[in-house]
Amino acid sequence: MVLKSKNLIAVFTALFLLLLGIQAYFIYKAYQLKEKEIFRTVQKQLTNYTDELEDKGLRKTRTDDALQHIFILYNNKEISKKEFLDFFDKNRAQKENDFSKYVDGKFKKEGYKIAVKIEYLSIVFVPRHTNLIDKPIILYETKNKVKHPGILSTGRWETSYTSTSDSKIKKDNTFLVRSRASLEILNIKTIVFKNLALLILCCLVILISVLMLYVFTVKNLAKQQKQVEILHTVVDNISHEFKTPIATLKIASKSLKKNLNAETLPLIDRQITRLENLMLQLHKDESENETEETQPSDWNLFIEDLTFTYPEVQFMLKNEISHQLPFDKNLMETIIKNLCENSVKYGSSVVKIDLSDLQKNIKIKISDNGLGIEKKELKNIFEKFYRIQSDNIHNTKGLGLGLYFVQKIVSQYNGKTEVTSELKKGTTFRIQIPYEN
Repeated sequence: MVLKSKNLIAVFTALFLLLLGIQAYFIYKAYQLKEKEIFRTVQKQLTNYTDELEDKGLRKTRTDDALQHIFILYNNKEISKKEFLDFFDKNRAQKENDFSKYVDGKFKKEGYKIAVKIEYLSIVFVPRHTNLIDKPIILYETKNKVKHPGILSTGRWETSYTSTSDSKIKKDNTFLVRSRASLEILNIKTIVFKNLALLILCCLVILISVLMLYVFTVKNLAKQQKQVEILHTVVDNISHEFKTPIATLKIASKSLKKNLNAETLPLIDRQITRLENLMLQLHKDESENETEETQPSDWNLFIEDLTFTYPEVQFMLKNEISHQLPFDKNLMETIIKNLCENSVKYGSSVVKIDLSDLQKNIKIKISDNGLGIEKKELKNIFEKFYRIQSDNIHNTKGLGLGLYFVQKIVSQYNGKTEVTSELKKGTTFRIQIPYEN
């Protein structure tokens, strides 16, 4: 049984981890797809505009084209590298505000925070195959700077201009330009997670539900396993619950063989009745049999049986009940004997029983000088099959049913039970049960 439970827990754990992995992979793939979808949408709306910007700067092949002119001047070393780069810096600074406003306004509704950069990767003078720049030159850029660029688009263009010198020799000024437009959505993660919020929430609810079911199942298995162990203990020790009346009957039988007296036969009858009641309580918690009300003398007989069974223990009875009470005699016997025998089991040598009847309430007080009960155990002692966890040094074993039956009977009569105890000094049970004639 234990091995089977462990196997079930192991399988459950493996399946939960598998589900967790599948959910994580599913969310990751959904995140990637959504990210690509957003990038494609932004790229589609920006491509035409960035192409127009590059056209204004490069693609118009005219003799007065500013960019082409600056290429020729720099290639002919008529301007310095600083002047060449300053031209692009100045152009970028002039266009930055307009460029940023356009990009921000384009995606203001969606809440995208976008950075765009258009740059020249190389400017090659075709006749000599020489590159005019050793690193990319930024042509246009938004105020939001690109840190981790995703490529928006790339291009290659050729611009040419043929000039005639004074000696009427034609000079080819052809330049091959490679450009790149880079795009970055700075708040892409926030945007994607907002779009996937419902999906992520559903996945979390599923995982938490499965986890709660898993925890509940494990706890339930552990509880059932403990219950099975307790029931095995009950089966192994069931004979001990009947040890007291059986021992009493044996003693009475020996007494009969030696000397017949008037007290022995009633004692045997009472123990036989008690055996029947114990069996009934063990197999059927609630019975509707005819009840026999409790007489004043019955309380004395309960204690006489205990004195006969446990001659080494001193039972001190103070009985102030003088009239018949509307309580089932067998149930009252169970209360008195179970409490007293519980005291004996845990090392008591003196057990005091005080019975009183006041204002339609019966009061039962049973105190002993036994081992006592720890405070943390007091709240559990009335549970079915519960046994105190400290070492039981007495020879008599128990099933954890005695106090359970006591509490059940008291509750049946709408009574209440109080317990006080001190280790190595003893325990006191106070029971009060109301009644009406």
